[in-house]
Amino acid sequence: MYSSNTHDRVGHYLVTPLVKDDGAGGFLASVSLRRGAHDRVYRFAQAFSSPARAVRYAIQQGRQLALAP
Repeated sequence: MYSSNTHDRVGHYLVTPLVKDDGAGGFLASVSLRRGAHDRVYRFAQAFSSPARAVRYAIQQGRQLALAP
C-alpha cells in the first residue's frame, strides 16, 4: 500500500488517498477520512493505469464523501 504525501482538509475531515498495486499492472484507490480520533477508509473497485490517476480519483471521491450530508 502506498500512502501519498498528498492530503486535503475538507471541513472537519482530513482526506488522505491511498494506492495499492493490484498485482496485474494496475493500481487500486482507497481514501481515508479522518475526523479527530475516528478514521474511515473507503476502497474503490476500479483499477487505474497509474498511481497518480488513482490518487486523483481517491481525492475527488473523498471530497464528495466529506461534503455529503
